[in-house]
Amino acid sequence: MATASKPSKVAAWVQATRPRVFTASFVPMGLAAVIAVQDGVFDLLQFVLALIGVMCLQTTANLVNEYMDFKRGSDDLKQAGQSMALKHKLLSEQEILLGAIFATVAGSLIGLYLLFQSGPWLWAIGIGGVLIAITYTAGPFPLAYNGLGEVAAGIFMGPMIVLGAYYVMEPNISAAKALQLCLISFPIMFTTAAILHANNIRDLEADRAANKRTLAVLFGREVARKEYIVLLAACYLSQIMLVVVGWMPPTTLLSLLMIPKTRALIHIFNTETDPKILHPAQGNTAKLHGQIGLLIVIGWVIWLIGQAILGG
Repeated sequence: MATASKPSKVAAWVQATRPRVFTASFVPMGLAAVIAVQDGVFDLLQFVLALIGVMCLQTTANLVNEYMDFKRGSDDLKQAGQSMALKHKLLSEQEILLGAIFATVAGSLIGLYLLFQSGPWLWAIGIGGVLIAITYTAGPFPLAYNGLGEVAAGIFMGPMIVLGAYYVMEPNISAAKALQLCLISFPIMFTTAAILHANNIRDLEADRAANKRTLAVLFGREVARKEYIVLLAACYLSQIMLVVVGWMPPTTLLSLLMIPKTRALIHIFNTETDPKILHPAQGNTAKLHGQIGLLIVIGWVIWLIGQAILGG
């Protein structure tokens, strides 16, 4: 009987770095870009460098998570997961650590360059991002192991990225504008948290056995299912409120087209417990996040084009 061939090193690294969840970087960066275009402060070079830097930090988080979950034994009972490159012996522990170090150094060097091009507040945003990326699963108080995974990911991959990306293009930003940017990123923050929460619902039993105290483990499956609904509902409700107060254009409500898919995913998480079924649903939650973000950005671009035509 033929056995499956071992993936190449390139394929193994692709699996370990989890490019399918890079939408968590693309979406807030896209939101920051369209707001910068609206305000007339968009800078292509600064934007591209910031995007690469954010992707480096997300890669750090993914690789550190890969390493620490393996070392702490939380991968032992998992039937499906984001990567598990170490469990399947596709990469060595040393390779994963070196990859994490490389991604951290690369992201930090880009951050230092942007710091000298912008202003001192990037120190706080950049250092905060690095700390969250590393301490998500590492250190004496790993966030994901103590019920703070969704909060950390939501804040970092939402308000922090949107604010930081805008700031490197426009350092002369007021406190009021900074607050507005953070609030505008709330729909993205909630869907990012939903990606992590879907992951934790899928891995609930394996995480409980490994003493990984996610919110799903701490409060149980029924509460976790309700939290998944709340996070996705909060995405749509917060966006509607932002449109009502005039901080988002009405055309961004194109994102409401994703409500049927949202309901379908909620049904799966409310009725299924098999990780093999929940695994693709978790992946589709990440896709939903990307699709909602894309529709918001497209809606914003449509609004800007319409305003330019009417103004011209």
